[in-house]
Amino acid sequence: MQPNAAVTTMDFAPGSELDPTFALKMAALEVQVGALYDLMPFGTYTVSDDGTCTHINHQALVWIGCSRDAILGKTCPVGTLAAENWQVLKRGEKQLRQGLLAEIELTIKDETGHGRPMGLRLKDVDRAGESSRRHCFVLFDLTETKRTKALQRIAAMAFESEVGICVTDNHGWVLETNHTFARITGYSNEALRGRSLFSMISLEGNTHLEADIRARLASHGVWEGEIRERRKGGEVFTAWLSVSAIADRADAGTYFVVWLYDISANNTPQDEISQLAFYDSLTQLPNRRKLNMRLSEILTVKTNSSLHGALLFIDLDNFKAINDTRGHAAGDQLLIEAGRRLRHAVRGSDTVARVGGDEFVVLLSTLVADPVEATHQATLVGKEILTRLAKPYKLDGFIFNCSASIGISLFSHADLEADVLQQADMAMYQAKRTGRNSLCVFDLEMKEAISAYSNLEQELGQAVHRDELELFFQPQCNFDGRIVSAEALLRWKHPTRGLIGPQEFITIAEESGLILPIGLWVLSEACKQIKVWDSDAIMKDIQIAINVSAGQFKQPAFVDEVIEVIVGSGIDASRIKFELTESMMHSIDETRVKMEKIRELGVRFSLDDFGTGYSSLSSLIQLPLEQLKIDQSFVSHMLSRPGDQIVVKTIIGMAHSLGLEVIAEGLETEDQKDFLQSHGCSLYQGYLFSPALPAYQFFALVQSQDH
Repeated sequence: MQPNAAVTTMDFAPGSELDPTFALKMAALEVQVGALYDLMPFGTYTVSDDGTCTHINHQALVWIGCSRDAILGKTCPVGTLAAENWQVLKRGEKQLRQGLLAEIELTIKDETGHGRPMGLRLKDVDRAGESSRRHCFVLFDLTETKRTKALQRIAAMAFESEVGICVTDNHGWVLETNHTFARITGYSNEALRGRSLFSMISLEGNTHLEADIRARLASHGVWEGEIRERRKGGEVFTAWLSVSAIADRADAGTYFVVWLYDISANNTPQDEISQLAFYDSLTQLPNRRKLNMRLSEILTVKTNSSLHGALLFIDLDNFKAINDTRGHAAGDQLLIEAGRRLRHAVRGSDTVARVGGDEFVVLLSTLVADPVEATHQATLVGKEILTRLAKPYKLDGFIFNCSASIGISLFSHADLEADVLQQADMAMYQAKRTGRNSLCVFDLEMKEAISAYSNLEQELGQAVHRDELELFFQPQCNFDGRIVSAEALLRWKHPTRGLIGPQEFITIAEESGLILPIGLWVLSEACKQIKVWDSDAIMKDIQIAINVSAGQFKQPAFVDEVIEVIVGSGIDASRIKFELTESMMHSIDETRVKMEKIRELGVRFSLDDFGTGYSSLSSLIQLPLEQLKIDQSFVSHMLSRPGDQIVVKTIIGMAHSLGLEVIAEGLETEDQKDFLQSHGCSLYQGYLFSPALPAYQFFALVQSQDH
């Protein structure tokens, strides 16, 4: 071609005369690209401006939990789990599209309910000739990355430790050491790798040491004692050696973690070494490792084997509150004082240990042989501990009250160490469930109850996905008995047990975190029901009251999720009323901000179970409330107890002075209604009018009012 010669532009468009097979070639290429797209080890999907999914690869489908047909061409996939994951992604997409972050972390769930940490990135796609913009997102698994970072942090801590640390395989061959271990032995880290730990301690005076260590590790999982070693330069020195067996679930192998203290070089007394290894640095109490060794010794010594012992697992109630309100320094002061009180509550021969943040254990080593009397002795000690721990704490210029929950496990020589600890832990959690500042003694019935609780929790986790939940509606009436609203109450259609009321599973839902997806399901179903009622002249003004748990409300994404569900349903938001509890009134500023954002939609708020909590008048004034709900515990006894009458009349008067509506729950008699009406309460709920009903029966009840 000559310079500056004209260049002919060739047309390779489909149908071009120059290449009649172009369309076929492009189709084949598209198939190949699509196959590669599906084989990518990361997820990727594309959505249009209106949120419709236009492309998605196989890996993204696996993580989200749906088929291609369930999402392609839709704004939300079919299936509860996939829909929940998709909503998580949508919230992440919103942040990315605002341009504040290049990448965000989020968590989506698999079919077992376990969360998987994920990363999400955005790559906008503009196509010539297309009127709308498309957004391409890349989804990748962060599980291994986070695990690696965690291991790196652990390695970093070991690297900086003043104690020599070495990890070996189950044969004793060195896998890794820290710098302190290398400095003590005189060998470099590289020279130590692949060396036998036992070859370094096979000096005169260490006869049979390897056999003793291995036997102790096999029976108890830990060995410690004084040994003689030789440094690289030939110098013999005395050291304190501690070896622990660690099982690795990932590869079903066992590793040994070795701690080495140079006694001679540092001139460190043995009691100081023991203090570092076996005692909590804050409270100076034995740590979990020392407790395990002490319990193991008691269980394996056959002397007086007919006697019983007891283990008391102690957890401070609401300890988190002091850290949140006063800081960790105040929390540390409380822990130190709690440890001091525990030491003074038991005998000198007993063991008091700190095994976690606010968890302590008291080990009573020698009680009587009779199990009934031994239980009685342990219970008396437990009650004394409760009394001592419940006394006010004077901490740096302020007073703090903190009770405890105690679980007691009785044991004898034949019991296993792990069983004793687990049983005491179970009993402690049972004590918390029964009201805190209490103790509970483990028995077989409790084990069966906890097992049943665990099974019910697993079944509840599948209830949403299996469409086993149903909303019932209890009427809320005015003085004439006319239904003006209804409280949505959850029921579980259990496949074998039949219809289960919320009193049997709501606590499980809250403790397990299942209340979050269940709460969203309730809101979504209530919105759907309102949408159905909109088409009926009688039902179109009925409002639905929905209970919101403290666990739901405190979630950072709660407001966005509520807005998304209500706006997406297309209903009049004023038909929804949220019933909050007084337990949410502690962080008043945060509560008010969330309520005001939701109230902008038109949603109303009622304060549920009023009178049973700790609301102050200033809290009521600051919050955008429309209604107070008098708790049924006052209503049921107000005609027979003067004190309850005073509470009810006070609540009504307070509400009127603040311009709030009042509703009373738990009405069963006309006399109760007359009393409430005479003092200005205008709305009522209870069996006097109707129990909670399925939607179709509630519909019929409302319809019957006008016939």
